[in-house]
Amino acid sequence: MAQQLSSTRSAAAYVGVLNYAHSHTGEASAAAYLSLGHAYLLDHRFADAVASFHTANVQGDALDDYAEYLGAQAALQAGHGNDAFALLDGFAQRHPESIFVATAPVLLANAYIQQSEPQQVLNTLNPLKNTMEGSHADFQYALARANQLAGNAGPAAEIYRNIYVTQPLSFEAGQARMQLQAMGVALTAAERKSHADQLFLAKRYAEAAAEYHALEQNDSTLNQADRNALQIYAAVCDLKTKKLSKRQAEKLPETSDDSAAAKLYIEAELARASNDRTNEQERVDDLAQHYAQSHWTEEAVYSAGNTALIKRDYAQAISNYTTLCRLFPASTYAPSSHWHAAWLNYRMRNYPEAAKLMDAQLQSYPGGQEIPGALYWRGRIYEQEEQNFPQAVNYYRTLNDKYQNSYYALLARQRMGMLGTQPQVGPSPFLGFVHPALVPPYTDVLPENDIHLIKARLLANAALNEYIAPEIQASPTSAQWGTLAQAEIYSSFGEYWHALQVMKHSGVSFFSVPLSTVPMAYWHLLFPEPYWTEIEANAGKDGLDPYLVASLIRQESEFNPGAVSHANAYGLMQLLPSVGKSNAKKVGLKGFTTGQLLNPPVNIELGTENLAQVLSRYGGQVEYALASYNAGDTPVREWIAAGDYKDIPEWVESIPYTETRDYVQAILRNREMYRAIYPAK
Repeated sequence: MAQQLSSTRSAAAYVGVLNYAHSHTGEASAAAYLSLGHAYLLDHRFADAVASFHTANVQGDALDDYAEYLGAQAALQAGHGNDAFALLDGFAQRHPESIFVATAPVLLANAYIQQSEPQQVLNTLNPLKNTMEGSHADFQYALARANQLAGNAGPAAEIYRNIYVTQPLSFEAGQARMQLQAMGVALTAAERKSHADQLFLAKRYAEAAAEYHALEQNDSTLNQADRNALQIYAAVCDLKTKKLSKRQAEKLPETSDDSAAAKLYIEAELARASNDRTNEQERVDDLAQHYAQSHWTEEAVYSAGNTALIKRDYAQAISNYTTLCRLFPASTYAPSSHWHAAWLNYRMRNYPEAAKLMDAQLQSYPGGQEIPGALYWRGRIYEQEEQNFPQAVNYYRTLNDKYQNSYYALLARQRMGMLGTQPQVGPSPFLGFVHPALVPPYTDVLPENDIHLIKARLLANAALNEYIAPEIQASPTSAQWGTLAQAEIYSSFGEYWHALQVMKHSGVSFFSVPLSTVPMAYWHLLFPEPYWTEIEANAGKDGLDPYLVASLIRQESEFNPGAVSHANAYGLMQLLPSVGKSNAKKVGLKGFTTGQLLNPPVNIELGTENLAQVLSRYGGQVEYALASYNAGDTPVREWIAAGDYKDIPEWVESIPYTETRDYVQAILRNREMYRAIYPAK
C-alpha cells in the first residue's frame, strides 16, 4: 500500500495507508505515518505532512530520526521555520548514527534564515566549514545567505562565486547567480565561460549554449576574438541539440585558436549527417594535421571511424581508429578504437596485423571490456591461420578461467571441445597481462541485528525508497552484505528490476568469476525468474527455449512490467503497440488495447508469439533473430548480405551497431547463466 501511495498518491491509496496506520501500533503504525508524511510532502500538503511525521515519532522509535528530520523539512517548506528548531536542536546527540547528522545543521541553518536570524546560522555552520559537508553546495549557499543577511557582502559574494564556478551542476549554482545579480555583483567573463564549459561537459547543451550566447552578446569586456570563439562554442551546443543548420555553420567566423578546431568539428559532423563522407574525412584529416592535441580532433576522428565502420569502409575506419590511438593514447575512446582496428584487420584477412594488435590490446588495455574478445579471436588466429593448436588452447583456457561467464568464454569452451587434448606449450607472454577479477568477500548471511538494516527494511515498508541505500551504507560492515540486503529489500516487494540494477552496480565482476565464488543468493537476484510459469507455458506453445525468453526479458526491461521506452515499446518484452495489436489477432485476443502490454501475462503471450515469428523469418538462427529484435530487419538483412563470414560468431562480432552487438552477446550469455543457475528447470 505504501509503495502504491508513493507512486500514485491517489485518494484511495491515502485512505488505505491511513486505515493501516490506525489499525496497527508501534513500528508498523510509525512506518505507515511516515509513508503518509512523505506522500503529503510530495503533494505539497505541508501541514498534513508535519502532523503525520509527528504521529510517526510518537508511535515508534526506530525511525524517530526520519520523523524529526522530515518533519522539520515539512515545517520549513510550510514557512514555519520556528517549528523546526525543536526538532533539529540536539539532533546529533539524540540520533548519533542517523544518516541526517551531517545535513541537519544545514536544515537548521535554513530555518534560521527563514526566521531572519543570520547570526544563528553563522554560529551553526562556521564550526563545520572544514568538514566534508562544509564543501557541499547547500552548506555553502546557506553560509553565503547568512553572511548576506548579516551585511557581510564581501564574504557572501565570494562564496556565491565559488558555488557558481566550482559546482555549476548544482541547484544552488543558479540560486547563487540570482543572489549575485540582486547584490549588483557581476561575474567575470572567465567565470561565466568556465561555468558554461562545465555545463557542456555534463551534456547540458541547451544551458551551455544560452550562457555562451549571453556572454558573447552582452559582455562588453570581451574583444572580437573572444566573441568569435564563444559564437563557435555556442554553435557546437546547437549542433548537439540538432538546432544548427549548414547555412548557420557557414556563417561562423574564422578564428585562430582552439575554436577553429571546434568549427572544423562542426563542419565534419554536418557532413557526416548529410552522408557527405568525402567532406567529413577532409575536415577530420585537417584536424589531425593542424590541431593534433585538440579535444575536437579526438571527437571528430572517433566519429569518422564509427561512420566508416557502419559504411563498411574498413580501410578508412582502421586509419581513423589508428590515428586516434596515436594522437590520444589516454583517450576513453582508445581501447575501443584499438580493438576496432584489430578486428577490422581480421575481417580484411590481414591476420598477422590483427594478431599483433590483439596481443597489444592485452598489453596496453588489460582492464578493458575488449579483452575477452581479443583473447578469443587471437585464439582463433592461432587455431585456424597459424595451426598452433596448443597455443590456441592456452588463449581459450585463459579466457575461460578469467572471464568464465562471458559470451566469449562460452565460445572458447566450444572451441576447446572441438580441439580436444593438445600438447602443453608455454603460454604466450601476452597472457601474463590478463589478470583475474577481484572478488570482494561477499556473504549471504545478513546481520539481522544491525540497526541500519532494520531501519532500511522499515523504510521499505514506508516506501521511503530513496533512503534505503544510504541507510544500509551507513553501517560500517555493509561492504560485505549491503548489496545483497538492498537488492533483497527491493525484490521483496516485487521490484525485481530495481534489485537487478543494485546487483549490476555492485562492483562485482560477475561475468569474470565462477558461480561458486559468489553466494547463490546474488545470482538469483542478478538473474531473477518472476513470471516463470507464464514464460515456460508460452515458450512451450511457441516452440521457444524459455531460458532464451527470460534472457531477452532481462535485457529488454530488466523484468520491469511497467517499462516504456523512448521508442514507445511497452512492458516486459518491449513490444510496440502495432506489434502487440498484430499478434493479439494471431493469438485470438479480442479488444486489444495498448495498456494491456503492461500486463505481464499478456505481454509474454504476445511477445513470445512475436519472437517465434522473428526466429522463423531467419530460419531459426537465434543470433540473426536477436539482432533483428533489437535493430530491425533492414539492417540485419544488409549485414547478412555483406557475406564473407566464416561462421556465426564472426557475423556477431561484425555487427557495426555497438548496442545491437552487445545486445545479442548479452542475451546468449544470459541464456547460459539461466541454465547454470536453474539447472532443474
